[in-house]
Amino acid sequence: MGLPISNQAGEGVPKLETRNLKAGFGAVQVLRGVSLSFHDRSITALMGPSGCGKTTFIRCLNRLHELTPGATAEGEVMLDGKNIYAPKVNPDSIRRRIGMVFQKPNPFPTMSVYDNVAAGLKLNGVRDKKYLDEVVERSLRLAFLWDEVKTDLKKSGAALSGGQQQRLCIARAIAVEPEVILMDEPASALDPTATAKIEEAMAELVKDFTIVIVTHNMQQAARVADYTAFFYLGEVVEYDTTKKLFENPSKELTERYITGKFG
Repeated sequence: MGLPISNQAGEGVPKLETRNLKAGFGAVQVLRGVSLSFHDRSITALMGPSGCGKTTFIRCLNRLHELTPGATAEGEVMLDGKNIYAPKVNPDSIRRRIGMVFQKPNPFPTMSVYDNVAAGLKLNGVRDKKYLDEVVERSLRLAFLWDEVKTDLKKSGAALSGGQQQRLCIARAIAVEPEVILMDEPASALDPTATAKIEEAMAELVKDFTIVIVTHNMQQAARVADYTAFFYLGEVVEYDTTKKLFENPSKELTERYITGKFG
């Protein structure tokens, strides 16, 4: 089980933290008691072989896991020191505070670029056109997409390239001003150029948001993450600063995975 580490940028209550989190589907246990801390305005990469529980874990962080029939979860997920699984906590309010970008880009196909970004705000009752314009532009700029779409905001979001669609989904996620952004292999289906744009956006977003990213790409984790957790068979084998974990892992299993001896 992974143990929380102190935030090098300063001590204090983690932005997000799991305590002995267990989850699965019916009788199948996927997570076997995971404890991790995610500190404010940092990027944490979750890596490990397929089927080790990374996606289940990240979906537990904003209560998406429970939407799957037969899903089970126990333990605590603390956001600013408060358990998001406590009775009377509204899951929708949690999902507004903890946004998600999925592996496959999923822009709303019948909506324009503009309306894709503004959708969450409009759903929450925002009608001020000037405010919506400002948020759409700001979100697209943060997602490194504005310069490519600013003259064609009425274009269908589904008409963009795959890499542009993924950045549009990032813009949509941040438009409602979440505190945490979860990314489940956001660049796995993209070419190197599009992947570089996503990573460039992440480097900018971390100034304002806490980011947790699932990735199979160890080079990507090394490039973008402040911290990295190595998952294996539903547990965290090792969790440390990315530099320490890649250059001097403390567990033999971690070293074997990083050096390509299995996975």
